[in-house]
Amino acid sequence: MTDKNEKADGAAAAENSPENEFTLSLTKYNDAAAIAHRVLAKVCKLAIEGDGKTILSLCEEGDKLLDEECSKVYKGKKISKGIAFPTTVSPNDILTPYTPLATDPGENEIAIKKGDVLKIQLGAQLGGYPAIVGDTVVVGQDAELTDDQKNLLLATHYCNEALLRLLLPSEIHPLSTPEKLHKQPSAYEITQILNKIAAAHDCTIVESTTSFNFLQNEIEGKKRLVLHPGEGMPKSEGTPEVGDIWGVELALSKGSGKLKDVPGKRPTLHKKTDTKVGLKRQTSKTTFTEVNKKFGNFPFGLRQLEDERTAKMGIVECVRYNVIRQFEVLGEKDGSITSRLFSTIAITKTGINKIAAPPEPDLEKLKTDKSIENTEILDLLKLPLNKPKKKKKPAAKKAE
Repeated sequence: MTDKNEKADGAAAAENSPENEFTLSLTKYNDAAAIAHRVLAKVCKLAIEGDGKTILSLCEEGDKLLDEECSKVYKGKKISKGIAFPTTVSPNDILTPYTPLATDPGENEIAIKKGDVLKIQLGAQLGGYPAIVGDTVVVGQDAELTDDQKNLLLATHYCNEALLRLLLPSEIHPLSTPEKLHKQPSAYEITQILNKIAAAHDCTIVESTTSFNFLQNEIEGKKRLVLHPGEGMPKSEGTPEVGDIWGVELALSKGSGKLKDVPGKRPTLHKKTDTKVGLKRQTSKTTFTEVNKKFGNFPFGLRQLEDERTAKMGIVECVRYNVIRQFEVLGEKDGSITSRLFSTIAITKTGINKIAAPPEPDLEKLKTDKSIENTEILDLLKLPLNKPKKKKKPAAKKAE
């Protein structure tokens, strides 16, 4: 006979089970995603209509909206909430997230113009659970897209949809059967499939495009998928599993897909590392203390710090001793236009859920003479990300 204490222990164990914790965390991931989606939509609208607006003004507006939206939820509850990824706007050939400083002459005045291809990325976190999303848009509501722009946007969309399906673990893959599980592709095999989609539109996958698994308070977990690893870059590690949250990045180019440092662009996006070192300069200590308190392990822009000028001085020693890592501003080596999408996904027992994802493009407006003809890839794109929900049987009518 089971006593009350055993029942209570069993209930507590069920409540603290990994499966239950994952379900509870999904609520905060989804709430953070709702914020990220609203802000992304507003920033993209401002960008599309914003011929003449500065990149700085778009980034500042995005961060302001993220802070405002986060302040409206979980009021009175002691949880961390705020920006998981600052608003970044990367024009044309610049690929990596870019967020200029108000105190950098020239950079703070860079304006977008009709026809520019912008990569916009941002994110929110609630309770340390991040939802990051990114889209690629073209400036100008009435802008007539070139065939190069159309093909780039088409290839990016189809590669992204294919990539999500290629991340499905074997046990939940729609082609798996009880007798035989569908083989999960390797990073190399994934890259080769995406190469074919990109090539069909005269595009290239950008080297070292990297996706990570997300954890609470961390957007770079131990698992990672690296497409086309560049020389000296980390390789893929681990595989997607049920119960994982992933930040999925997809970047394409109309050129070589090779990257180089963009001259004249200061790294302004940073992230704290796990390295422990005693800093010597007071400005460095002040900067690091503020970073640790405000952002933890989430990426941040120098303009988010209280005193931008002090931060520019203090960050130097922090980067030198690797207590803070800087994200270099990289662009397409041959100057071609680039694209980038970013999605936050949850892998559940029923499939892949897009927690935060860019909106579907209007494919009719992107038609060109290029198309995917490979039947295997077309079949891949038709695969469902989720198992269809079982229809509830209608309740039996009571006999009169």
